[in-house]
Amino acid sequence: MASRRPHQSQQISSSSSSTEKETSLAAGAAKTATKDSDVTPAVSTGVILKLLGFTVAMIVAPIGMYFLTIDTVFKGNSTFAGAGAALTANVVLIAYIVVAWREDQEEEQRRKEKKTQ
Repeated sequence: MASRRPHQSQQISSSSSSTEKETSLAAGAAKTATKDSDVTPAVSTGVILKLLGFTVAMIVAPIGMYFLTIDTVFKGNSTFAGAGAALTANVVLIAYIVVAWREDQEEEQRRKEKKTQ
């Protein structure tokens, strides 16, 4: 079967258009490279450290509370010790929510102060 070949003028225009595209892409890359780039991390180090701290607390505090109270406070009653561990996990979770809420409020306040300046 025969295939249809483009005329020579069509070949030239298509090759020049691809060259034009490459040139415009290179120009766009050069413009991007000359602009000031923001290299600050999306999430600050303080936020990551708080998250890691609360993650450790969420693991250690309930387990520690269970084993601390099972023999000393509840005299072997594992039901009450488990309830205390669940309560401890909820306290850690609520504390994380409060810290995150306050941090968000502080960030909004900083943005408002920045806008007014």
